[in-house]
Amino acid sequence: MRRISKLTRVAVGVASLGLVATACGGTSSDSGGSDSSDRGVAIAYDVGGKGDQSFNDAAYSGLTKAKDEFGYKTADIEPTEGETNADKEQRLASLAKQGHNPVIGVGFAYGPAIEAVAPKYPDTTFGIVDSVVEGKNVASLVFAEEQASYLAGVAAAKATKSNVVGFVGGVDIPLIHKFEAGYKQGVTDTNPKVKVLSQYLTQTAEEGGFSSPDKGKAAAEGQIEKKADVLYAAAGLSGQGVIEAAAKAKVWAIGVDSDQYKQAALAPYKDYILTSALKDVGGAVYALSKSVHDDKPLTGTQTFDLKVNGVGLSESNPEYAKVPGLEEAVNEAKQKIIDGEIKVDTE
Repeated sequence: MRRISKLTRVAVGVASLGLVATACGGTSSDSGGSDSSDRGVAIAYDVGGKGDQSFNDAAYSGLTKAKDEFGYKTADIEPTEGETNADKEQRLASLAKQGHNPVIGVGFAYGPAIEAVAPKYPDTTFGIVDSVVEGKNVASLVFAEEQASYLAGVAAAKATKSNVVGFVGGVDIPLIHKFEAGYKQGVTDTNPKVKVLSQYLTQTAEEGGFSSPDKGKAAAEGQIEKKADVLYAAAGLSGQGVIEAAAKAKVWAIGVDSDQYKQAALAPYKDYILTSALKDVGGAVYALSKSVHDDKPLTGTQTFDLKVNGVGLSESNPEYAKVPGLEEAVNEAKQKIIDGEIKVDTE
C-alpha cells in the first residue's frame, strides 16, 4: 500500500521565485566529470520544454533552488519532437546511470517510462509530476489544480463586465479537465449569470496543444469575438498566445502554473494578466531533491493543495486589488476549500 502524504509549507512556495529560463532546445547540464557522488537532481522536461514561462519553467526553478542550496551538479533535458516511450526510458536511464538522484519526469507522459525504468535502478529515487506511478523508489508529485482553478473562476466572475468568460485547454485529457471543472465551478458559484466558453486546442499532445501559441491565440480570438472579457488558459506554451490575444483586445487573461505576470517573455502583455492559478511544481521538485539530500527520500503520492500552499492564486498585478470584491471573494473561497466547506469538482 503506497504512503500518501501532504507536504508541509516549508517544502513549497518556490513558484514565486524569479525564473531563469531560455527558449532553446537540447540539454543543459552541470554534470561534467566522472565523479557521480556530487550529482543531484535531474529533470526531463515535458512538451514545450524550458522557456514555456509556465509548467516546465516552474520545474526548473525548483532545480535551480536545489542546485544553489546543496551545491551539487544538476541536469535538465529537453524533449524531442515525436519521441516514443522508449526514448523517454533511455533518457531517464541515462540520467540514473550518470549518478543523478533524484531523476524527475516533468509531466504525466513520463508515467510509463518511469514505471519501466525505476525498478532497474533501486538506489535512485524517481519522481513523476502529474501522475501516480507505483514503486518503492518512486514519488508521485500531484496537485489540486482544480482548487487553484476554482479561485481563478472566482476572480474571473468578479472581473468580467460582459458576463462571458473563457477557458482554453491545451489538450482534451483528464488532467486539463480538472482545470476546467474547477474554473467553471468557481465562476458559477460566484455569479451564476456568467457564461463560460470552453475550447480544447487538440485531442493529443502530439498535435501541439501544449506547444503552439498560434493555436492558443486563434482560440482566444474566437472567444473574444463572442464577448469573453476574461480568458483562462491551461495550455502550457500555447497559453502565451491566449495572453497575447487578450492583451491585444484589452481584456483580462489569467495565467497558469507560474506567476505569468512576472515572466520576462510576457512583459509586453503583463498589464492584462490579472492573476495566475499557481501550481508549485518548483516546490515539488525542490522538496523531492531535499528529501534525497537528507537521506530521507520521499516515496508514494505527495499531494500539493491549498492547505500546504501547493496551489494558489497570484496577486502580483496591482490591478488585482482594484477589482471590486475580488480579493474578499477569493480569500473567502480559499478558506472554505481548506475547511472542507467547498468541495471542488475535478471533472
